[in-house]
Amino acid sequence: MPRGRPRKNPDDVLIKSAELIGWALGGLEREIGTTKERLAALTAQANQLRARLGDRVAAVTGAEETGAEAGGRRRRRRRMSPEARRRISEMMKKRWAERKRKG
Repeated sequence: MPRGRPRKNPDDVLIKSAELIGWALGGLEREIGTTKERLAALTAQANQLRARLGDRVAAVTGAEETGAEAGGRRRRRRRMSPEARRRISEMMKKRWAERKRKG
């Protein structure tokens, strides 16, 4: 009888690794299922909150939101003061003059 650990039968190794992979897949599929259920519950909760918010907005404004405006708010643009516009203009003129000099 040879000394040391007995050699592994390649067939046994494949069966055990396939069994292990099967268990891993089963666990992953179970996790995917619970994650999908949790996502559905969170989505339903978010929809409820959006509906409540929509009701309050309509009550405050006195009008229903249209489909295009219901999804998001319009972005307000900032207005630049004449002084800020003048400062930026002067700085840009200086930069262009330096570039022109350096060539």
